[in-house]
Amino acid sequence: MDIRITPIEADCFYHIYNRGINGEVIFKTARNYHFFINKIKNNLLSVCDVYAYCLMPNHFHLLVKIKSDKYLNEITSHLDKNIEKGLHASQNIFSKQFSKVFNSYSQAFNKENNRHGALIESPFKRKLITSEEYLRKCVIYIHKNPGSEDFKNYKHSSYKTILSNFKTLLKRNEVLEMFEDKENFIMCHKIQIDYQF
Repeated sequence: MDIRITPIEADCFYHIYNRGINGEVIFKTARNYHFFINKIKNNLLSVCDVYAYCLMPNHFHLLVKIKSDKYLNEITSHLDKNIEKGLHASQNIFSKQFSKVFNSYSQAFNKENNRHGALIESPFKRKLITSEEYLRKCVIYIHKNPGSEDFKNYKHSSYKTILSNFKTLLKRNEVLEMFEDKENFIMCHKIQIDYQF
């Protein structure tokens, strides 16, 4: 199935990723990265939980779990009346909230950099996570995006946050449970795996 039109379903994990138009840089400053994370916090946490992320200069990766249908239907009843109810409500609300992230971020970035037009490819790419093994591999793949050694100290990913005790938007405990504990989480990130993403 096309990775751009895979339906978004409630209670499922997805690897969400996208890049700048023609591979253009979409994050230039530390403020850009923080602004994007704040947009995720303000717009996506109502419809999904975030398990891992990595923001690179010209692309990003997110691992999310869509909230339950019951929860999403409650959300849609309080939000935009134009969102289709029923079978496709979860896909519509998630896509709508994600569009808010992109649009708001793109407008701010364009204004700051005196540019016009689309910044990020549309629609965003997504892959359904179909097994626990795939889920763990996806966490590792996302964290290792900056490169074999750099990833441990990379500022714009969730790797260090998961190992910390700082307040976070992430489902930190759930991620660590996937790997049993912090030690195994670190060890699994050291192993070379063929990810096939």
